[in-house]
Amino acid sequence: MEKERTFVIIKPDAVQRGLAGEIISRFEKKGIKIVAMKLVSVSKELAEKHYEIHKGKPFFEPTVKYITSSPVIAMVLEGINAIDMVRGMMGKTDPQKAEMGTIRGDLGQFIGRNIVHGSDSKETAEFEINLWFKTEEITKYKRIDEDWLTE
Repeated sequence: MEKERTFVIIKPDAVQRGLAGEIISRFEKKGIKIVAMKLVSVSKELAEKHYEIHKGKPFFEPTVKYITSSPVIAMVLEGINAIDMVRGMMGKTDPQKAEMGTIRGDLGQFIGRNIVHGSDSKETAEFEINLWFKTEEITKYKRIDEDWLTE
């Protein structure tokens, strides 16, 4: 089994509500390794590049306005099957439809304020990681529990 990296944003609503620590803790408790993390005041330019796939859709401008409204925490997470694992932990995009036990199901209320973003594929993860982080900002290390987390 090969390790992969994924990109996660703890969005403005989670930062403002003081939920960042709980969200980060869930990933760490699952055994997913944080290899990069920073608090970012998102520029309009960065937001538009991140969401450019949605340009022209009715929610594009409100999404850009929202993500630039307050700091976010950007992270690169690493682990076996990390992309699918993180997306499963986040739950459905709409918190009202997300299962209890997921981050959005437990902490989110509305689709426009859904707490977290996570890459949906290897290609998207690579694009987003390279957009938000410089190579030298991503660390390589071995967690003490890694041998106990895999077969």
